[in-house]
Amino acid sequence: PCVLRISPAMVAVWAVVGAVAGSVGAVVAAPMVLAGFGFTTAGIAAGSAAAGMMSSAAAATGGVAAGSSVAVLQSVGAVGALTGAQTAAVGMTGGVIGAAAGSLASQDRGTGNEAFLKPRP
Repeated sequence: PCVLRISPAMVAVWAVVGAVAGSVGAVVAAPMVLAGFGFTTAGIAAGSAAAGMMSSAAAATGGVAAGSSVAVLQSVGAVGALTGAQTAAVGMTGGVIGAAAGSLASQDRGTGNEAFLKPRP
């Protein structure tokens, strides 16, 4: 069978590439994703997922508590950027996911065309 062989060093390289791409991608995408959920610079968008979260939080506790997930997400959405600590947390999370994806993507595996590539008798 035709099998792609990758050295352990290349697996490590792809894990690092994945970690960097995941970190940068997560930090860049976070404000846009939050805006998509309704946490905008103009406030929480009516009828959005953010509005539903805010309504649920208000119904459960009588208001949105400072430091709650809704409050933190709204503060990020209002500014349109992450704080230093938020950037670190989002970057580390994206990096871990990216490293895992890069490592898994570079593992040895068949091409999927083994039957096609076999010589005919």
